[in-house]
Amino acid sequence: MLMALSLAMITGGCKKDNPDPPTPARTVTYNLMVKDVLGVSGTVMFTETSSTLTTIHIVLTGAPTGIHPAELCMNSAVEGGPVVIALNSVDESGKSSTSVTAMTYSQLIVYDGFIKVLKSTIEPNVILAQGDIGGNVITATNITYSLDTVGVYGVSGTALFQKRVNGNTLVTITLTGTIAGDTYPATINLGSIASIGGGPVVKVLNNVDGTNGKSYTNIKNLDSGIDITYDNWLVYDGYINIYKMSIDYGNIICHGNIGSN
Repeated sequence: MLMALSLAMITGGCKKDNPDPPTPARTVTYNLMVKDVLGVSGTVMFTETSSTLTTIHIVLTGAPTGIHPAELCMNSAVEGGPVVIALNSVDESGKSSTSVTAMTYSQLIVYDGFIKVLKSTIEPNVILAQGDIGGNVITATNITYSLDTVGVYGVSGTALFQKRVNGNTLVTITLTGTIAGDTYPATINLGSIASIGGGPVVKVLNNVDGTNGKSYTNIKNLDSGIDITYDNWLVYDGYINIYKMSIDYGNIICHGNIGSN
């Protein structure tokens, strides 16, 4: 009996519980959109390899033959910005993998940045694809305002305000009736379109390209330096002006109220 009891104790002492399954790695994927070369698109995936290491995987489709430099840059893709981390180039298979320790996964997924893939070191100004990451990702929250024609120019359109994860705003102007090759200044002004003499300019937007009728501006603050969020714009006392040649109240060809107006 003593021997049987001893064997039972030994057997029980050697028994191991099932180990806990490993914690799944955290990942997030962002889209890379076509820029200067039609047909190119892709994705970039961030994987938390460890508490101090993040692996950045890029996959491109439709890219031309060759090796394509890749970069993680500061600011949004619309703004452009300096290179923060030089990533490994996308190879002939359309893939790139880079281990990053300069920032943690938690920092990267809220970072004010974007990723771009260049055509080559010889043509660094040709961007194959790019996409916002982290705090710059566009949410589903947005609002559109009408821009009505002024005078006999026949230009009209819309202003789309889109909220980013970090609260900043992407403003997209879309116009019809513009002339290819021309550019059209655009501003956000204080007050309404009924303001006598016109309200002061609070934010100069990027010029509208007359060829495609588009303008894209990322807004973090007013020209005075005051921070402004998407939610602030929803109640802002303002309006948008589009000008024929220069920012002058005599050149307004299109306008529309925004926010509380």
